[in-house]
Amino acid sequence: MLKYDLDDIDRRILKTLQKDARISNVALAETVGLSPSPCLRRVRTLEEQGVIRQYVALVDPAALDLTMNVFIQVSLERQSEDALEVFETAMRNQPEVMECYLMSGDADYYLRVVVPDLAAFERFLKDVLTRIPGVAKIRSSFALKQVSYSTALPIDGQTA
Repeated sequence: MLKYDLDDIDRRILKTLQKDARISNVALAETVGLSPSPCLRRVRTLEEQGVIRQYVALVDPAALDLTMNVFIQVSLERQSEDALEVFETAMRNQPEVMECYLMSGDADYYLRVVVPDLAAFERFLKDVLTRIPGVAKIRSSFALKQVSYSTALPIDGQTA
């Protein structure tokens, strides 16, 4: 069930903004079939409701030599509230950690870490992960090729 009551126009606005957040309000209004003033009001409402959290620039990782994606499964010694909070705080403070999920199943956490090379990953492993209290097991997998990547959410089952 949706948290917000979005109509077809709201969905078109979101699809368009996910594709190009720098689109002008006039162009956005034309794309979704509104005049500029009501379109701007809808965008502001979506922002105020938290449907639109923020606007960002997507940087090409290769341009910064950050081409190594490592997927890491982390198991903790125990899953107490304190142990989870210690780990999650540590992950939030690491710029290499692009994603961190508390999981069900074999591992407690799955991470996606981006680094320039194996030496940088080794430093992250030794200087960060192994030093977090309560970490019992670390399993890493290296991505060989990125087959698909999107930041656009599937609104109505279709991406922007």
